Amino acid sequence: MSRLSIQPTKYRPIGIVRRVDQLGRIVLPKSLRERYNMDVEAPIEIIVSGDNIILERYREKCIFCGSIENVIKFKDRDVCTSCVGQMTQHSRIQSQIQ
Repeated sequence: MSRLSIQPTKYRPIGIVRRVDQLGRIVLPKSLRERYNMDVEAPIEIIVSGDNIILERYREKCIFCGSIENVIKFKDRDVCTSCVGQMTQHSRIQSQIQ
């Protein structure tokens, strides 16, 4: 399953054009950061879809199914509780077989 949560949709321009500087950076306008509650050093995920570059607020996602619901850390990896349950059940079945 893909990690991308992007669905085919039309994007609406907001009338702001920014240039990329010599280091490859762009500045998101303060009004936009405030509107979407983006604090200084907020993590942003960069997603590429066709010819589009999409900036999305980073959310921890399960490494197995891509879910953003009920995600916990396990050995520095993000795993949802549903997948943890499935792994636990699988482990029990494997131990019964052996």
